[in-house]
Amino acid sequence: MRRTFHDDLDALRGLLIVMAAHVTSAMRSASRALLDGDRAAATAVVADDAAVDEMRAQAEDKVCELLARQQPVATDLRLVVASLHVVGDLERMGDLAAHIAKIALLRHPARAVPAELTGVIEEMARVAESMAWKVARVLEIQDVSVAAELDRDDDTMDEAHRLLLQRLVEGSSHGVQAAVDAALLSRFYERYADHAVSTAKQVIYLVTGRPGNK
Repeated sequence: MRRTFHDDLDALRGLLIVMAAHVTSAMRSASRALLDGDRAAATAVVADDAAVDEMRAQAEDKVCELLARQQPVATDLRLVVASLHVVGDLERMGDLAAHIAKIALLRHPARAVPAELTGVIEEMARVAESMAWKVARVLEIQDVSVAAELDRDDDTMDEAHRLLLQRLVEGSSHGVQAAVDAALLSRFYERYADHAVSTAKQVIYLVTGRPGNK
């Protein structure tokens, strides 16, 4: 019975790996759309968000099957619950990538990011994609040391977020709408990173049985 449970849990993990790869690709495409004015890429990200939602539904169905057929208790039950947390974080990461793409679409053919803020947004985009890739890698190889790197990446993202807000407060040549867009984009990237860290902590728990600590 326990062997069957872990086989089912491995199947669930496989779905989470695919989901993580998808939200990584979504962030890459959304950032390209934002910074390069790529309308086709932005449209694809928004459309593909439904696929992430469908994967979440599939994962939740698998969890329900595990609970109904295997009736896990104690540690096994906590592993299943941790998987649900991962699913929720990944789905939210997909939503945030779609939000970024939507801003790119709203401002097209103009660029949504003012020139003086482009460098900061580029850094946030780089860190977000790297973090998402590490989440996928952690799920695939279950390397706790990779998961731990995400805390440092999150600090880098937080610093970029503070820098962008500081520049907005100090003022520049951009208008009110551009400032609002920039503040929203910074928040989307920052929250994306937070969900990546949350996912990694759940994976640490899945692997070690101990909660991940910042």
